[in-house]
Amino acid sequence: MRLFIAIELPTEIKRELGKLRTSIPGVRWAPPEQIHLTLAFLGDVDEETTGRLTAQLAGIRENTFKLYCGNIGCFPDRHRPLVIWIGVKPEPGLRRLAAAVQQSALYAGILMEERPFSPHLTLARLKLPATAELSAFLDRMSGKNLEPFSVREFTLFQSRLTSQGAEHIPVRRYPLTDTGSEVLC
Repeated sequence: MRLFIAIELPTEIKRELGKLRTSIPGVRWAPPEQIHLTLAFLGDVDEETTGRLTAQLAGIRENTFKLYCGNIGCFPDRHRPLVIWIGVKPEPGLRRLAAAVQQSALYAGILMEERPFSPHLTLARLKLPATAELSAFLDRMSGKNLEPFSVREFTLFQSRLTSQGAEHIPVRRYPLTDTGSEVLC
């Protein structure tokens, strides 16, 4: 099974992200209903390891927290964009949750990428070099902020690749403890 662990976004946030979509040559927008905050991408995981992973994830004890996001950018950078993203403030609760998720995956026997955690929401992927339309979009979106949202759980997802793109199927949801802190972007 191809797996990843993420924070799902509230419907109203997904709706707002969908409104940002505009026609830009070479840009393939992510379907709003599939936009999420990835905590860990695990890749292909066998059934036995998935069982160990679900048990490890169930042991995570972190508090709820609020996320604020809004700054827009590109990976690797604006001059050679491959991905358009919205940044998420890396508050302590989010950092602790991401670290606990990655530690759980390691304890379950899943080797993780050594890339540092960079919290963001992927809006689109690009096939062509940057265009004037992309620059204008990034300039227009600069300083735009989304409403803050509470994170009350994280989810283990299966990702099925289809001819229409990836399909994200929740495998199991893990609640957080109902106290928390706020985060500002």
